[in-house]
This record gives sequence, structure tokens and C-alpha cells, in this order.
Amino acid sequence: MATTHAAVLGSPIAHSLSPVLHRAAYAALGLTDWSYDAHDVDEASLPAFVAGLDASWAGLSLTMPLKRAIIPLLDEVSATARAVEAVNTVLFRADGSRAGTNTDVPGLVNALAERAVTRTTSAAVLGAGATAASALSALSGITKGDVEVYIRNRARDTEVHAIAEAVGTTVRIRDWSAAPEAFATELVIATTPIGATDDLAAAVPAGPGTLFDVLYHPWPTPLAAAWSARGGTVLGGLDLLVHQAVLQVELMTGLSPAPLAAMRAAGEAALAGR
Repeated sequence: MATTHAAVLGSPIAHSLSPVLHRAAYAALGLTDWSYDAHDVDEASLPAFVAGLDASWAGLSLTMPLKRAIIPLLDEVSATARAVEAVNTVLFRADGSRAGTNTDVPGLVNALAERAVTRTTSAAVLGAGATAASALSALSGITKGDVEVYIRNRARDTEVHAIAEAVGTTVRIRDWSAAPEAFATELVIATTPIGATDDLAAAVPAGPGTLFDVLYHPWPTPLAAAWSARGGTVLGGLDLLVHQAVLQVELMTGLSPAPLAAMRAAGEAALAGR
């Protein structure tokens, strides 16, 4: 029986939980002829890697630093992915064409909805990278009014405003030194690298709203731990990873619904073993 291939690409990639999640989905769906691996691919080697794939490939998951680099190699890019300038999913069509989309945005929305966060009157984003762009897109359908964006490099102000305009969100950019003020909003999405928010943990007030910290290892982050200790609702990076992977599995296999519970259990087990 011929094997259908899929994989996650990025550099570095050894830490990725995507193989664990996708393989758990294949097992639950009875897709014994599907494989999912991880390949260390950087921006320079991406074109050759993609060009070398044959008709047995169904799709690719992309992580940093490839979400923008893949766009010129695609025949079709979804409106959402174009707006946030980030493709995290590539689908290979029967006619040989390559289509790119972004499951981080609906993944964020679905993860929040699972915790009954479907509307909020105020929101803040910590960070200004690719995940922050996805967060701004997700918030366009969730929050009313301006989204506060706290960034460390003010040279990115123009870029953040451009992405916000593209996704239909209005923003107020704030300096990182004022980041503790974000905790007064109903929803805070932290998209910064490991360690960037550690110093903010002491500033979490009593009875905070909802924190979505997109990191998943090590977990909990100091910020997430402080938030939970003060009675707030906390979502972590595994919530995002699982929900975006569910959508990837459905798009790549054509089967729906993907086994959310089995994928989450596999992810939790993998993290527990690290």
C-alpha cells in the first residue's frame, strides 16, 4: 500500500509536537498508510525541499522561520494567510498546485471558544511577531474597540498597523515598559519568546480575566502560573497547537472532525515526558 506523506518544516524543529499530534490523529482515524515527520529546513533550503516532493505528499505544516518564506512558492494563498503574511499550512492539489492557508487564526478562535471566550470588550497582545499577527486577526471577530499591542521594538509600529488594517482590527501600540497595564483588559494574548514575560508575573492583579500564553514548554510560564494563582483563566500553547493541528488534519486528509481529544491527550503525554 502506498504511503501518503505529510510533515512539519522549520529550523530548529526537534522540539516540535506536530508529529505527535498528527500521528495520534492518523491512528484514531485508521489512516495506517499515512506518515508525518519533522524536517529541519531553513529559508535557504526551502525551495529545493518543496520542489523535490512527489505526488505522494498531501501537505506540510510550517513553523518559524518559514511562514513568510513559503508564500512565493505557492500558487494560491488564502485571504487570511495573505493578510497576516503567514502561511502555516500547505496543501498539495491533485493538479500539482500548492495552496497555502493559516490555521493559527481559526485555531486561536476555536481554543478561546472552547473556554467560552467568544466576545470581549477589551483585549491586549504582548509581542509583534507572526503569532501576534494571527492574534490580531483572531481578535477582529472577538473584541470591540482598539486592541492594545505592547511591543519591545518600536521600529515595528508601522508593520503592526499595516497588519491590523489588513485584518480589520484597530490597535493602539504601547511601549513594552507599560506592559503591566495590559492586565486590566478582559483578554491578554502573550505571543513573546520564552522568558520575555517572566518579569511581568509579579504585576498580575487579583481576579484577572483570561490569559492566552502561546508557549507550551516549559509550562506553566511564570506569567501563566501567577495568572492562575490569582484566579484568572489560562490557556497555553498546547491549546493553540492542538486546535490549529485539528484543522490541518481535516484539510490534509479530507476527514472531519479530527480527533481533538486524542490529539490533546497525545500532546499532554509528550510534554509530561520532557
